[in-house]
Amino acid sequence: MDNGSSSVVGLSGLALDKTSFDCSNVGTNTVTLTATSTLGKSASATATVTVEDKIAPIVLVQNKTIQLDGSGNTTITAADINNGSTDNCGIATVELSKTSFDCSNYGANTVTLTVTDIHGNVATKTATITVEDKAAPIVLTQNKTIQLDAAGNATITAADINNGSTDNCGIATVTLSKTSFDCSNYGANTVTLTVTDIHGNVSTKDAVVTVEDKVAPIITVPISQEIC
Repeated sequence: MDNGSSSVVGLSGLALDKTSFDCSNVGTNTVTLTATSTLGKSASATATVTVEDKIAPIVLVQNKTIQLDGSGNTTITAADINNGSTDNCGIATVELSKTSFDCSNYGANTVTLTVTDIHGNVATKTATITVEDKAAPIVLTQNKTIQLDAAGNATITAADINNGSTDNCGIATVTLSKTSFDCSNYGANTVTLTVTDIHGNVSTKDAVVTVEDKVAPIITVPISQEIC
């Protein structure tokens, strides 16, 4: 801090009333410089020390795997990704570039964690959010009564048994364990409806297919012959 202090008899020493500074001193600080001559006389003058903090935070992140809920949505917070970020003077805010995810984000997603310290220094780092869908479809079925035809056969489709099955992200396939019936199936038959969603989750549910035969017999009689 000395800028050329002097004495006609020479100086025995220069002393500064404050030599150490920390984060609490960021900004302007008034310090006093005291010069002492070899004869013991002293004089003082003040100066301004401006303390700056230009050190950016150290950002530490962690990757995370999250699950979509039954509605196909999920959320995270910056705290889920922050892995102990630090700063020399203190952190003001920790923000994440994306916190809400849905079915369209299935798989790996790159997000950015931004850390701002109390003096406005900013640092960022990316992490990977892996979105998974482990929610199985909700299978809704309905029982059905069907009639055998004249040949003793009847068929149905999965749509005949499906009663509005749903999935959080979308259904890929709906299949039925049995679609063809004949006379040997007369009465109640348990069938299984299998619903697979677009991410491979599978659910099943049973229903009852009642097979009826309401086709009346066809009666044939011999043609009468006239006897002479």
